[in-house]
Amino acid sequence: MHTPSQPQVLPARYRLHGVISRLLRVRPRTTTLIAGTVLALIVLIALFAPLIAPYDPTELSPASRLQAMSAEHWLGTDAYGRDLFSRVVYGARISLAVGLGVALLTLLIGLPLGLIAGYFRAVDAILMRFMDGLMAIPGILAAIAIVSLTSANLWVLMVAITVPEIPQIVRLVRSQVLATREEAFVEAAILMSTPTRTILWRHLMPNTFAPLIVQCTYVCAAAILTESTLSFLGVGLSSETPTWGNIMSDGRIYFQLQPSLIFWAGLVLSLCILSINLLGDAARDALDPAMKRRES
Repeated sequence: MHTPSQPQVLPARYRLHGVISRLLRVRPRTTTLIAGTVLALIVLIALFAPLIAPYDPTELSPASRLQAMSAEHWLGTDAYGRDLFSRVVYGARISLAVGLGVALLTLLIGLPLGLIAGYFRAVDAILMRFMDGLMAIPGILAAIAIVSLTSANLWVLMVAITVPEIPQIVRLVRSQVLATREEAFVEAAILMSTPTRTILWRHLMPNTFAPLIVQCTYVCAAAILTESTLSFLGVGLSSETPTWGNIMSDGRIYFQLQPSLIFWAGLVLSLCILSINLLGDAARDALDPAMKRRES
């Protein structure tokens, strides 16, 4: 093969700004606009929770327990007299923090591992068997085990949810690396004796940006759901902490007496996860060349 005399330029479709520009050029559908609006509203509620919530979400008021919706308490109160609207509003903070934190941690750990597994064949056999072992363990059980061995705080909870999600990112990045390393510009970089680190981070990693953006949205949604499940089961954050899972866990005993104790938190949780998944689907359609050809 002829050795090129000029440095090879990474194709534009692989660069991060190329991925972002493709996303911005896509005309959003109605469902995407609605999902984006709902998610943006939830994010704004989380950011401005101290200004929106009329009460302290942890303040106990036994005299006001299990009140129905009223002008004083918009969504009523729970069994401890805490304002339900304030707890749902503050619960958005925990859920979004967990979702974004887990997505970021999963990306920071899974991306380099996937690059190494896809490029170095000797490491691939060992690393991927370890990833297969992690995938064999149900994610919720692995998270419960990790939380049970330590104190249940926000950071431990994010790590416990991150560990089962890492193999998905590793396998995705590995598959992209295996396909990209056969490209002409990568072979040219190898023939030019380009340092391995440069090949990994400058030539191979950019090819993973598009699928990683899509996968991270699904990881974020799954993390929010897992956190709520752990809190509902009583192995997440303490029950005093306003999370959507804790709200539903506290209200399940009085569900027949006052269904709103579970309904509102469950509704916001469902809308949040649905919106993130719909945005992830829209990003997948925009970044998938085959999908774009079918639409044209």
